[in-house]
Amino acid sequence: MKPNDIKYKSLGISILFTLACLFFSLYYFENLTLAVCLKKLGIPLFRLIMFISIGLLAGQLIESLGWTKQVAVLARPFFRYSNLGNRCSASFTTAFISGTTANAMLLDFYEDKKISKMQLFLSNYINQFPAFFLHLPTTVFIVLPLTGYAGALYFIITFLATLFRTICFLIFGRLYLKVYTDHDQESFKTESPYTRDKIVKENKKDAAAIIKKIKSKLPGRIINIIIWVFPIYTLVFILNSNGFFDYLNKSLAGAVTLTILPVESLSVVILSFAAEFTSGFAAAGALMDAGVITIKQTVIALLLGNILAFPIRALRHQLPRYMGIFSPKMGLQLLLSGQIFRVLSIILIGTLYYIMA
Repeated sequence: MKPNDIKYKSLGISILFTLACLFFSLYYFENLTLAVCLKKLGIPLFRLIMFISIGLLAGQLIESLGWTKQVAVLARPFFRYSNLGNRCSASFTTAFISGTTANAMLLDFYEDKKISKMQLFLSNYINQFPAFFLHLPTTVFIVLPLTGYAGALYFIITFLATLFRTICFLIFGRLYLKVYTDHDQESFKTESPYTRDKIVKENKKDAAAIIKKIKSKLPGRIINIIIWVFPIYTLVFILNSNGFFDYLNKSLAGAVTLTILPVESLSVVILSFAAEFTSGFAAAGALMDAGVITIKQTVIALLLGNILAFPIRALRHQLPRYMGIFSPKMGLQLLLSGQIFRVLSIILIGTLYYIMA
């Protein structure tokens, strides 16, 4: 059997499994209707596939047209220092616009063997830095009116945690990835004349050759992603619609016990953990304005709520994207390890604040 036949067979199985899950859910669960599935599953799923496709296409175009260095110019000094190269830097720049597109670019570079697995992992971790700014405008205008100075301190601490782990990853790349420097195809200082001439010729390919190359690679890669994205995204949607993640949040929230905060602060932590994002901040602002808890206690409570709540929210919202783009195994590894590093950095910076404030 040809590889393409296996690929289309897997796609068919994936679609049939997804449809079977949907029909089962529509039949047995009253809260799921065809209109709800279209609005909350169909449209987001279409948007996700679109952004992934844009990322794969962007990676192909940037590579084929020789624009890697131009796109990477924003963060080139940092990625050169860390031996990650221009391709990873280009993904970092793209992450300021769309994290999904940036991850799709990393996958494209990795499958073309232009970057190593370690470069992919480090770049994905570093891309959390631009991701921090993607949702910042919305959250700032919600949080600051509710919590004031405490909310500002919360954002400063989470930003410092993001910056700290980004610097750590860059230094780690500098130390660990040194072996890859001599093999970086974009380092004109270390390339042979033959390699440089080859790259220049490839960059001068006409439009027809570029389109042919994209046609030969892009559809297959999109199909590989759809095979995993459809069933995983659908299963997470069904679980979420039937309250699985809410049940998990509330069950775990009931086990939360704290000794470093007064009992009144527990409501902030539990609401941040078990309820919607804004609830914890609203509770914190009300308790602080009433003089029940101090600014310092408010900040620590918000940080603890973030630490407890965010990993489960990441599993709910990011798991389908990561497992669909990178494959289930690598996607789960990236998501879990990234969350571990995020939590550890917040604990470290939060502890320093607790000691010094």
